[in-house]
Amino acid sequence: MGLLDSEPCSVLNVVSTALNDTVEFYRWTWSIADKRVENWPLMHSPWTTLCISTLYLLFVWLGPKWMKDREPFQMRSVLIIYNFGMVLLNLFIFREIAAALWWYFVSKGIEYLDTVFFILRKKNNQVSFLHVYHHCTMFTLWWIGIKWVPGGQAFFGAQLNSFIHVIMYSYYGLTAFGPWIQKYLWWKRYLTMLQLVQFHVTIGHTALSLYTDCPFPKWMHWALIAYAISFIFLFLNFYVRTYNEPKKAKTGKMAVNGVSANGVNTSEKHLVVENGKKQKNGKAKGE
Repeated sequence: MGLLDSEPCSVLNVVSTALNDTVEFYRWTWSIADKRVENWPLMHSPWTTLCISTLYLLFVWLGPKWMKDREPFQMRSVLIIYNFGMVLLNLFIFREIAAALWWYFVSKGIEYLDTVFFILRKKNNQVSFLHVYHHCTMFTLWWIGIKWVPGGQAFFGAQLNSFIHVIMYSYYGLTAFGPWIQKYLWWKRYLTMLQLVQFHVTIGHTALSLYTDCPFPKWMHWALIAYAISFIFLFLNFYVRTYNEPKKAKTGKMAVNGVSANGVNTSEKHLVVENGKKQKNGKAKGE
């Protein structure tokens, strides 16, 4: 009986030790957080960010069901204002330093609207795994970046990404004007290529920081490299399917745009298959 009685005690001791270690680790991580951002909006606790990201994922799941029997929203003016607003915000971030990283984090939350607009316009084929993975992880992970490393090494990736987004949202703002402008937007595939270059540059920059023993958390270096590699595989797969493979009509599954965002493709000379029916892009995407 003595042996049997000791087993529950040992299990409880292990659980108690694990809980104490977890609490101590939590307190330690909070103690090394950057004090400059402690009282900034959204930075006091991770729960607001996690709640917003959870609501985003719920909308990705429930939004298409809610829109199933409804007419698509006509959002041309909203998209023009939104996209060029994002151009200005990313241009500001690109030109600023440390404090702008908070705005960069906020901009990743605003970009959840890309998905909202897709779903409200019933463009569910655009809400791919790449799209959701990119949007949800960027906003959530950048909370960690702002909380602990809002400057220095962290700024390079944000600045580079903001530059890419200035071009990307310019493209999508222009596509929202309608079919007449499509002949001037022949460069969308090069925007996807530019995104791929961004990830390779990020890996190179991070590897150099590791090589020179930059005083930046090593685990963040390696996590960033792994994160960039995941994007390279996903964007390469997207690029090959969109541009290199013969375009085959797939019921409800044809990718239209060269990058994962909210633009519209309104070429009147091409047909796409959407929701099992052929529609002209000028009518389906430009409105």
